[in-house]
Order: sequence, then C-alpha cells, then structure tokens
Amino acid sequence: MHRRHDPIDVPAALGGYANALEVGSDHRLLFISGQIPETPDGLVPDDPEDQCRLIWSHVVSCLRSADMEVTDLVKVTTYLSDRALADVNTAVRREILGEHRPALTVVLAGILETGWKLEVEAIAAAPERPA
Repeated sequence: MHRRHDPIDVPAALGGYANALEVGSDHRLLFISGQIPETPDGLVPDDPEDQCRLIWSHVVSCLRSADMEVTDLVKVTTYLSDRALADVNTAVRREILGEHRPALTVVLAGILETGWKLEVEAIAAAPERPA
C-alpha cells in the first residue's frame, strides 16, 4: 500500500496528483523509461491525443510485463513539446488513471524527434510477490 502525503504547508495537490507518496520497503520497483508516441513498426500519429493514448498504452504494457497496474504508479513525469498540449495530456492521463493520484511532474521540453509531441516516464511500486 502506498501512503499519500499532502502537507498543510505546501499548496494543495489539485488536478490529479499527490504532493508525495510513500512506498514501503516490501515493494518491487519498476522504472519505466520515457515512452514515445511511436508504434512498433515506426509509425507516429500526427494528432496529439492519439500520441498521448499511444504513449499511455506503452506505459500500461510495461506495467503489465511486471504484473503491475496503473494503480501501482507512484511517480509520473511528462515532457510536453508545447504548453498547448497540457489540456489533452491531463484529460488522457485522468482517463487512464481514474481516481489514482501518483506524484506528478509536467515539464516543457525540446523533445528529441520533431514529430513527437510528448513523452512519459514513470515509476511503479507493487508489493513483493510471495516466494
């Protein structure tokens, strides 16, 4: 179980995130590299929402490969190529995560490939599996 921390002397965590999440020592950690909006055969959708959905499908696939779910995410970092992408990014993330609120950072950045509009990296923590 993850324990959420929202200290009273820090601005309230509004908009779908937690200020801090505590993970116990009995958890497995999964570090998900920056996921890009590219299909396995190299196609990159033009539409920002399609790119965001594709990236989140990659994140979910990485989680599943470790027998984890989106509710195991404890930290998500999103890199946007343009501030105008913030609303679509927020909407898709909230749809995928539902009520789950990991620690979150969104950064405006120069993305490596010009066709990519965003990139998402994440950290997940799940209880140790029984031996």
